[in-house]
Amino acid sequence: MFSPQGTSVAVLYGGNSAEREVSLRSGDAIARGLEQAGFQVRLIDTKEADVFSLSSLALDCVFIALHGRGGEDGSVQGALEYIGLPYTGSDVLGSALSMDKNRTKQLWQGIGLPTADFRVVEKQSYNAADAAKIITAFGKVMVKPAHEGSSIGMAKASSAVELHAALSEAFKHDVSVLVEQWIDGPEYTVAILGDKALPPIKMETPNEFYDYQAKYQSTTTQYHCPCGLSDADEEELKQLALKAFKSTGAKVWGRVDVMRDANGQWQLLEVNTVPGMTETSLVPKAANVEGLSFVELVTEVVRLSMEK
Repeated sequence: MFSPQGTSVAVLYGGNSAEREVSLRSGDAIARGLEQAGFQVRLIDTKEADVFSLSSLALDCVFIALHGRGGEDGSVQGALEYIGLPYTGSDVLGSALSMDKNRTKQLWQGIGLPTADFRVVEKQSYNAADAAKIITAFGKVMVKPAHEGSSIGMAKASSAVELHAALSEAFKHDVSVLVEQWIDGPEYTVAILGDKALPPIKMETPNEFYDYQAKYQSTTTQYHCPCGLSDADEEELKQLALKAFKSTGAKVWGRVDVMRDANGQWQLLEVNTVPGMTETSLVPKAANVEGLSFVELVTEVVRLSMEK
C-alpha cells in the first residue's frame, strides 16, 4: 500500500515562462501539502537549478508545478525520462500535444469532438488582409497564442482593425496564434484525476471573458460547484471532458476547459496538464467538493504518477 512516509519528492516550480509567478504560488502550496502528508520535500526553482542535477539526489518522484513553456510542453518531462526519474502527470507526447492549442483543436475536429471553428495564423506568413478575411468569416473572434496559458496574450476582436491589433500583440508571445470563433455562453472547467472527472465548476466574471485578471486578481469572479447543471448534462460534460483529456494522451491529472454555446452545445477549449494549484485554483476546488482535501489531492497525484 502506498505511503507518503519516507517518500522523497522534489517539487519543480518557478522556471522562466510567462507563468512564473503563478508557478511559484502553485509550487509553494504543493510543497506545503506534501509535507503535511508526510513526504520528504525539496522545492527547486528551475530558473536557478539544472534539471539534470536532480539525478544526484535520492528522489522517488518529481512533482512538476511548472506552468507554461518548459514545464507543461514536454521539455522537462523528456529531461526527467532521460535521467530515469518518475514524475507527475502527462508524459512527453501528452504534454506537448495538450500545450499546443492549434494541434489539440485539429485533433478534436478530426475525431469528431465538439470545438468552435478556428483559423491558425502564423507570424511569418501573416498580412493585414488576413484579418479582414477572418472577421468576414467569423464576425467576432477570440485570439490566443498557441503555446501560452493563464490567458496570457488573449484578446477578443470584432473588426479587422481590432483583430490586427490583437494578432500583433499575440505575436509577441508566440509565432503561431489560434483565432477561434467567439462563443456566447458560460464557461466550465472539469478537473481530471486518474480515470475520473471531478465535479465541474462554472466560472462567472464581469469581465468580457475569463482572462488573467479574472483568474488571479479579481475579487468578483464567482465559482459555482455544484455548477447548476442537471444531472444528465453534468454527466455528459464529465464524459466529454474525459474523452478530450485522453484524446491528447494526457494522463494522471489535469483540467479540461469547456464552454456552452448559445445553442446549448458544448465546445471544448483546451486541456491543461499542469493546472494551477494556488489558493484560487480550480482543481483543488473541485477536489474539495469531491471530498478530497488539498493534502489528499497532492498525495493522490503522486501515487497515481508513481504507478503509471
